[in-house]
Amino acid sequence: MRAVLRWEFADLRAHRGQAALMVLVTAVITVSLILANALLQNAGNPWQRTFGQSNGAHLWLHVRPGVDTAPLARLDGVAAVAGPYRTAPSTLVRSAEKVPLELRAVGPALPKVSRPLMRSGRWLDPSVSNGVVLESSFARSMWAAAGDSVTVRGLDGATHTMRVLGVADTADQGAYPNWTPGLGWVLPSTLGRIEPDPSHTAQTVGLRLRDPATTDFTAQQAVTALGSDQVTMVSTWQQVRSSMNLDNRLLGLLLAVFGLVALLAAALAVAGAAGSRVLAQVRDIAMLKAVGFTPAQLVRMFLYEHSALAVVGIVLGTAAASGIGPLLPSPLGEAMTFWQAQPDHLGALLATGVGAVLTIALATALPAWRAGRVPAVPTVRADRPVRRMSLLARLALLLRLPPALVLGARDAFYRPLRAGLTIARLAIPMLMITVALGSWATLDGFRDHPERVGLAATLTAKPSGIDAASASRLLSRQAGVAAAYPGVELQALVPGQTTTITVRGLGTVARPYPFALAEGRGIQDTDEAVAGQGALDQMHVKVGQWVRVMTGGTPRILHIVGRSIEPDHNGEMLSVGMEALEGPVGLPQPQYYALVLRPGASPSGVRAGLLAASHNQLDVQLTTNPADQLGAVRGVVIGLVVVLALIGLAELVTATGSGLRDHIRDLAVLRAMGLTPRQVTAVIVTSTSLLTTVAVLAGTAVGVLVSDRLINLQGHASGVGAGIAQMPPLGTLLLAGTIAVVVAACVSVVPAARATRARVTTALSQF
Repeated sequence: MRAVLRWEFADLRAHRGQAALMVLVTAVITVSLILANALLQNAGNPWQRTFGQSNGAHLWLHVRPGVDTAPLARLDGVAAVAGPYRTAPSTLVRSAEKVPLELRAVGPALPKVSRPLMRSGRWLDPSVSNGVVLESSFARSMWAAAGDSVTVRGLDGATHTMRVLGVADTADQGAYPNWTPGLGWVLPSTLGRIEPDPSHTAQTVGLRLRDPATTDFTAQQAVTALGSDQVTMVSTWQQVRSSMNLDNRLLGLLLAVFGLVALLAAALAVAGAAGSRVLAQVRDIAMLKAVGFTPAQLVRMFLYEHSALAVVGIVLGTAAASGIGPLLPSPLGEAMTFWQAQPDHLGALLATGVGAVLTIALATALPAWRAGRVPAVPTVRADRPVRRMSLLARLALLLRLPPALVLGARDAFYRPLRAGLTIARLAIPMLMITVALGSWATLDGFRDHPERVGLAATLTAKPSGIDAASASRLLSRQAGVAAAYPGVELQALVPGQTTTITVRGLGTVARPYPFALAEGRGIQDTDEAVAGQGALDQMHVKVGQWVRVMTGGTPRILHIVGRSIEPDHNGEMLSVGMEALEGPVGLPQPQYYALVLRPGASPSGVRAGLLAASHNQLDVQLTTNPADQLGAVRGVVIGLVVVLALIGLAELVTATGSGLRDHIRDLAVLRAMGLTPRQVTAVIVTSTSLLTTVAVLAGTAVGVLVSDRLINLQGHASGVGAGIAQMPPLGTLLLAGTIAVVVAACVSVVPAARATRARVTTALSQF
């Protein structure tokens, strides 16, 4: 064992740079895998924890006022009932911002089912008649905390100053603003004062089930028991869970995919490096066998060495992730802080480390086995069989290129199998770099061209104290507004009556809203609709089919003629023209106007002009862009590109070393024939650069295809829908490929120059 350790230490000292690079790569890969694990755990655990601690309800129904909800408690499978609670819509006014807020009337005692979990402050107190408890994500978005005062306005326009008694978590609905409106709890007397008209209120009932798997069936029973015309909205625990921490899930999946692929690329690089060392140390291995080393000992020696490097890298990566992770900006830091508090995180760390070590060890197994097969007395190396010149070398010769370039083109592909393996190992990092650039380009597309992802309207204007006709005239006179589309949103029961989706009337048949369509066509008739991917999945239909939905007790039969890109409400949107929502009293009054601005118009300037012209009777807000919530993705992409570049660099070092070892006698012969040291160096640089160029072209081509599929797959899973992927700009791809080739040339220059300085007789004596 002492001799084994001495040999391994000597080998590591002889390859310090390569060993340090592999340790660094393994450490960074470990960090990315740990962060991915934390983000994926944080994507589901907060809701699960809150649901369990609050004894949450699996099914929530919003019903009309006065409806008897007692039959719900007698349904099969219902274990407990929360409510019914009276609710009323309102608006929270904070500075120039006005956001929708649903007030829920609850008693001074915390309920047993779906109990809000207080995070700060205290629960409702009868002695504070104007008290309100806000849901935590809504309070965080409004910068409201316990002890603050907020202004709440009812439907009649009257304003009420409310005191925030506390902030609480709930599993009843998703996080704001992904789930709107916000939620606040008040006393029944407070709700009656804010909304005195009973016809403007509703009832909310929560059902806790014995078997969560029966949620859809119970929803059908509940709607049937109450009457479909009495139910305005149904939401399930699956919908709430899927909407929670969607951004964290995206980041986690991105880190996990890149981390696993990077680990595979690193394993291939380690295999290449180990194989290169075995070929370079044939005489040393033969000597070890001659003095008594068995093949098994030699195999273990190589496995121990590379596994030790992997362990060191994993330990460093784990320490870095544990120490620095909680200090990272949200959501990475928040996810790491939460995950480290979980009792099972140590097991996940151990599993990550063991998996990485086993991957590296398996990659080293084949080179180690080859080392064990080296004979104790190495045979005389025969000359390599003469092969035909490659097509590239013949083309270079035909073009009368300099001899160094012709010889470099010949040497690059002289050993086809080894050249192919080198290209494959270099192509994998380039493939994932292209995917990372595709993710970056998609985010840029969301920001720079929002109309392509369903965000044609830059501003949203809501009438407040002004009638719809006056609002429409005011908007049409604003210089920067190109078009103002009236809009209204209603909740609709889907076929089967298991849940609800949002039906949005936006624009008219004569003047349709410019939806971003990924499939089908736009709306051309009053019974036509376009649907988001989430809505199609909820209704189990495809483009071209007819659906029957129930809005406010009115059945509507619609023909889905297109699939739109929908970044809101997890894509659970069914969009129609305003005429499709016409009822007995005519068209519904617009709830808001989607404003498409003229080219070059400043959104902030148009907003300020509308507020001044309407005397603040219009609530004008910028349309929320999903790219604003995914800023952390850019930092992650940069880090992943660096990791992959390090892996590619490690492979380049190995490829250059292998090329020098295979051709060192040729280099000596070339020098003896009269080639200058610069020309000899150019041969090696050309060979490495050509291999890298082929790898860059192959990796980029496959990466563009993979990037499109991965991003669209994630878009489909999130409900936004496929069709959001953007190909990286051609200039960016050319720049990335050029940088890779230039780096490869620079990496090969130093060892090639060192080899050309060796004495000719020394080089020839190695064979």
